[in-house]
Amino acid sequence: MKKFEALEVALQVIAVLKPLVAKIRVRDPELADQLKDASTSMALNLGEGSRRQGRDRLQHYRIASGSAEESQVALEVAVAWGYLETLEVEAALALLDREGAMTWRLTHPRA
Repeated sequence: MKKFEALEVALQVIAVLKPLVAKIRVRDPELADQLKDASTSMALNLGEGSRRQGRDRLQHYRIASGSAEESQVALEVAVAWGYLETLEVEAALALLDREGAMTWRLTHPRA
């Protein structure tokens, strides 16, 4: 069975975020929950969208794209508040940037 690379990357993002979410939770439980929810939404919408057809599929991919961006901004907020260091979030931000490019291609197939 062929793997859906965008979903695989989303799952990698979650694995990288797990310790970061735990660290954020100590200082800001709401931000930790929002980051966890956004990254989970990204993966779940990619999974659901991959089994849908037409405009419904595109909508799930758009939601996944928005959730990837929300996850990225949540990490940037955590750095801005001093909950995390820039070096700690580099790997997650790189994966989220890759995910953003993939979801852009999924939502703009002819661009």
